[in-house]
Amino acid sequence: MRYRFVDCRWELADPEAGRRAYLEGHIPGAVFLDVERDLSAPPGPGGRHPLPSGEDFAAAASRAGIGADVFVVAYGSMGGAERLWWLLRHFGHDACAVLDLSAWHGPLRSGEETAEPERFEPRPREDDTIEADELERLREKLVVLDARLPARYRGEPNPIDRVPGRIPGALNAPWNEPLPDLPEGEAVAYCGSGVTACVVVHRLALAGRDAKLYPGSWSEWEQLGLPVERG
Repeated sequence: MRYRFVDCRWELADPEAGRRAYLEGHIPGAVFLDVERDLSAPPGPGGRHPLPSGEDFAAAASRAGIGADVFVVAYGSMGGAERLWWLLRHFGHDACAVLDLSAWHGPLRSGEETAEPERFEPRPREDDTIEADELERLREKLVVLDARLPARYRGEPNPIDRVPGRIPGALNAPWNEPLPDLPEGEAVAYCGSGVTACVVVHRLALAGRDAKLYPGSWSEWEQLGLPVERG
């Protein structure tokens, strides 16, 4: 088993900040994958960060040196590492983990690094996502978790959400805080566009609990004109 460090740092307000941070200093041998370009499809009706196609993700993973016998260690910020973790598992590659960069006490290296390309063959799962129509139909039977920060969850006006609010009945599980106590039941996580929700899915997985991702998240839900709850 070989290892590959992947830097997925990212900021919602400044999408180029992650690459700048990588060039300034990263774990030696790490390659960079961009949340906007490599881990998402272009924005559109499916939200701000739709899931990439299997073909596009395979191209990015192959370029990053991720193959069948490679264990991926992802690190990042604002859900970037967990987004890669989720996508790898979604496309059939379970050999992956998330590292908190603050726990790294080794040297850092500046500049760009590339990896020897590998062959990544996507084998997409069909049981780890939920679409808007199904979520709207079943939400009262699900444990729906909103990973956004409390102000956006409450529906306070903000520069990101065109229609402030949340999916009715959703519980707040902010991505930057420990998981709250949650009721039993089938869990679904969403956020603004499907990135920080992966943090919640990852934390639940570490706790031994499965959860589905709603990839379009609020940026799709608000476009569809589906029910909104505030307060």
